Amino acid sequence: MTVEQDVLLQRVASGLNLSARQVTGAVRLLDDGNTIPFITRYRQEATGGLNETQLRDVQQRVTQLREVELERGKILAQISGQGKLTPELQRAIESADSMKRLEELYAPYRSKRKTRADEAREMGLQPVATAVWTGRISDQKLAAVCEACIGKHPGLTSLDVVLKRVQDLIAAQIAEDVSLRDLARQMASRTGQLATKLNPKSEDAGTFQDYSQFEQAVSRIPPHRVLAIDRGESREALKVSFKWDLDQAKTRLGNALSLSRHAARQFLEESLAEAIKRLIGPSIEREVRRDLTEQAHRHALENFGRNLRQLLLQPPLLGQTVLAIDPGFRTGCKLAVLSDAGTVLHHDVVYLTDPKAREGAEAKLLSLIQKYQADVLAIGNGTASRETQELVSEMLARHSLGCRYVVVNEAGASIYSASEVGRDEFPDFEATVRGTISIGRRLQDPLSELVKIEPQHLGVGMYQHDLPEKELAASLTEVVESCVNHVGVELNLASAELLKHVSGLNKTTAKAIVRWREKQGAFQSRDELLNVPGIGQKTYVQAVGFLRVRDGKEPLDATWVHPESYPLAKRLLKTVAGQASQLADLDKKKETLTTELNCDSYTLNQVISALLKPGRDPREDLSPPLLRDRILTLDELKVGTELSGVVTNIVDFGAFVDVGLKNDGLVHISRMADRFLSSPHDAVSVGQTVRVWVDSVDTARSRVGLTMKPPES
Repeated sequence: MTVEQDVLLQRVASGLNLSARQVTGAVRLLDDGNTIPFITRYRQEATGGLNETQLRDVQQRVTQLREVELERGKILAQISGQGKLTPELQRAIESADSMKRLEELYAPYRSKRKTRADEAREMGLQPVATAVWTGRISDQKLAAVCEACIGKHPGLTSLDVVLKRVQDLIAAQIAEDVSLRDLARQMASRTGQLATKLNPKSEDAGTFQDYSQFEQAVSRIPPHRVLAIDRGESREALKVSFKWDLDQAKTRLGNALSLSRHAARQFLEESLAEAIKRLIGPSIEREVRRDLTEQAHRHALENFGRNLRQLLLQPPLLGQTVLAIDPGFRTGCKLAVLSDAGTVLHHDVVYLTDPKAREGAEAKLLSLIQKYQADVLAIGNGTASRETQELVSEMLARHSLGCRYVVVNEAGASIYSASEVGRDEFPDFEATVRGTISIGRRLQDPLSELVKIEPQHLGVGMYQHDLPEKELAASLTEVVESCVNHVGVELNLASAELLKHVSGLNKTTAKAIVRWREKQGAFQSRDELLNVPGIGQKTYVQAVGFLRVRDGKEPLDATWVHPESYPLAKRLLKTVAGQASQLADLDKKKETLTTELNCDSYTLNQVISALLKPGRDPREDLSPPLLRDRILTLDELKVGTELSGVVTNIVDFGAFVDVGLKNDGLVHISRMADRFLSSPHDAVSVGQTVRVWVDSVDTARSRVGLTMKPPES
């Protein structure tokens, strides 16, 4: 490792509050092509137990600093080539730790369009500006010196013109001083206010009415408001302005320049005011707005990622026959009966919302429930969902049926139904049938079904359509990859869409696995992966621990134990005479076992944990789907009514909860707990079943306010 690399890793370790050993081990593994899920689960001994979040932070920071190092070299070479690299500037560039800082230092030397200062320099006024700046020309002598310059260049036609051009040079010098810009930046951050005015002529004026006369300190404005303001501005519904204390800025920068003791104090103060107004101010405003937007984007991405993770990790509904219903008015309600394994047993269309056809439709629905012994009805939450729920709840009660229904978020189902993935999976079905199947399957196994849809279409984000597409896609892909590898995959059942997210695999190798399975039959062991074209030893090592083979030749293939640790696992089992349940007793002997078995403590812990719970699905610990047998109306509600609901989305100001009404109710963050919450995520998660009470009912707008605080509190 070079000295430069060592310094970089030390900087990463210090910034993330990790040890240099942890960062060095993580970076070596990442540079060798290991995936983060693989390192997290199977290489903890090399990273000192870093978790997935910490590893991603290390990866991101190292990538950023390497980019900075690359850019630093280019900038030093460029400025040196211009003959302008001073020792002070070189030290400043070498100490810069971000691209933003490097760009700021390089800005005066970058090729750009001609400025007013450049024109003044061409007119020969730099010596005058330098003399003023160094105190060799006072306010009293300045006019005489400038009068002598009139006519020396065609553009220098009067005293006012000469004075203005000299001021342009000094204003540019002030604006390019990095320390002065830092001071101005601090002032803007501390005193800045973002203000908006509504454009009443905009067709979106009603949408942004809350921001008609809005003003808030930039240091306190929450991310969701920044995104709303940005959207309003882009739609020309809002005019946005940035205000900060310019007088205080002039005083602070003037003190920093010691202008009060300067021979040309008055002229320099005027030049400073010009620099702040024309050069520093607009630049700082753009920077503040850009930083606010970037911070809001990062926050929205984090929020979206959290919601998506919670959605994907909803527990599967195992061993249940599901009758999926995709509600509709004109085109009818599409039906699909799915076996407990997700196989399509029947599909049909009924017109439940048509009064003329309702009786026959209900009879057909009842017949299907009884014929296939449906355990659960999965009703999509789109158009006509409310009306369908009403009919289903009445029918369940009238016929004393034992099954219940679940309202399923159908976001993205129509996109899947028309996608290449959907067509490949069900080539003989129409798009409407494929969409209905998706609704039912996402109840049976949310992760396996939802990975077939681009995450931004799953309806759990906030302002996702305003986020940078590349960053959004990368961020959400990481979440999907994390979830798939957290749960693990059944090698003989998984679709190519699910397999492609497994550590080490991609779209090509995933399809190759499915083709091999279709041609050769079910995998009998993990080792047979090496027979699949395109999967070599390196890919095998990265992927195999996350792929399970049940009822195969090797019992350990159904566990989280990696094949490289099979010898260790078998020696452990031998120690307890094959009684896996007794492995827990080995916990007290771990220190001696690591020596006896020649292994590290991290791997030992991982193997023991995997053997204790060989078929464990981490989703089992989460709230199961909320089953319903009746519908709720606004008329039934009054303040204090207790309800059970499911969290459908989490945003900065609260959580939306499906309690069985047409529209989800909102629990504001202030109504979630008796303690202070910095985020709604501290109290709830997407898919969680919660107990709530009605806090307010707005019949006119069909809105319900909910609280998670019991009335007696």
